[in-house]
This record gives sequence, structure tokens and C-alpha cells, in this order.
Amino acid sequence: MKRKNSDWQMPKGRLKRVHDFLPPPHELVMPEETVKVTISLNRSSVEFFKRQAERCHTKYQKMIRQLLDRYVSQYQVN
Repeated sequence: MKRKNSDWQMPKGRLKRVHDFLPPPHELVMPEETVKVTISLNRSSVEFFKRQAERCHTKYQKMIRQLLDRYVSQYQVN
């Protein structure tokens, strides 16, 4: 059996070194100051977030936190 030639994936012409523009891994994690709070929510709201989190393979508290963060960023006045 004849082997297929996969030259179409190989670069053509003269190669050029690209500057490494990515930050080091320790700069990718931006720690944010967090505050622990206790909050009472409607059971239906919590159940909604739990179902959605299960579908998205994430944690429901994280979804609620991101929702609040987006709300604040939308209406925050500087």
C-alpha cells in the first residue's frame, strides 16, 4: 500500500522565529480579593443554578459569583 504524502501540513518557504509574547504561568493567575458572605436565597433559585452547573460541569456557587460579578461590572460607575 502506498503511503500518502502529508506535505500540505508542512510550512512552505523560509521559516521565521516568532517572539514569545505569552506571559509566564505565574502571571496568568490573577488573584482577586474575595470576601466570604452568608446569603439566603430562594430554594428555586439555588435548584436552578445547581441544575445548570451540573449541565455545564461546574460548581453552582461559581456560577452565582460570576453572575454577580458581571452585574456589578455592567452597572459600576467609575
